Amino acid sequence: MPVRNKEIKELSENIRKIIDGKDADIRDNKEGCFSILKNDIHTLSAMQRERITALKQQHSEFVKYMEDISHQIKTPVASMMIMADLLEDAPPDKRKEFTENIKNSLNHMDWLVSGLLKLAKLDAGCISFEKKPVSSADLIQAAEEPLSILLDVKDQTLVSEGEVEFLCDRRWTAEALTNIIKNASEHSPEHSVIRIACGANPVYRWISVTDAGEGIPKEMISRVFTRFDNARGSRGYGIGLSLAYSVLRSQNGTIDVDGGGRGKGAAFTLKFFQ
Repeated sequence: MPVRNKEIKELSENIRKIIDGKDADIRDNKEGCFSILKNDIHTLSAMQRERITALKQQHSEFVKYMEDISHQIKTPVASMMIMADLLEDAPPDKRKEFTENIKNSLNHMDWLVSGLLKLAKLDAGCISFEKKPVSSADLIQAAEEPLSILLDVKDQTLVSEGEVEFLCDRRWTAEALTNIIKNASEHSPEHSVIRIACGANPVYRWISVTDAGEGIPKEMISRVFTRFDNARGSRGYGIGLSLAYSVLRSQNGTIDVDGGGRGKGAAFTLKFFQ
């Protein structure tokens, strides 16, 4: 059946509406090449709208992400500026205190920037995970090493039980476990024991970290992995657990949380599905 000029003109007008961002449903159920063309154009325009919506969402998330980063950095910078101003005229005993505070702020900023860069790489999909067999003992040792000073200062002890071999990226999984143990240390009192256990079942292999704190309220459990949401009220920036979760998800794994309470600490379980 020949295509009439009226139909071509109508299609052209609808295409212009789509270009201008307006809605135009050009589909029809007739037979023939012209109807197929109209349906294909409709599909193409729908896909384009979805891409534009996704880009707008990404832009909105990026803006919020940058605002959060700016807010997180401003706090230690402002603290260091105040300490630096007071340092010059401060008595000797206060100078030592101010210097230690500046060092602590610098350490926090270094950890923050490092964590943000790692999260950015994970978000961008720029990391290739090299999965190889790794023993739980090796993983725990690698994760504990960066925290030796923190654990020593708080006189905390890591006690582990079980032996399992994981198929994972050693470096990034150790990074995730470090953040989980660091979180456990921050929410455990001095002279306490942080317990690590390992195991396996037909579905997944796991390693859990249980702190000696007061647990996590039920209403906060859903927020513990939310970026920049310091749900447990610690001194951290709310990115360590988010980073750990991203690492596990990127390796076909997940992290479960048992809030504990009533004399039982919170437990974070890293699961690697078979």
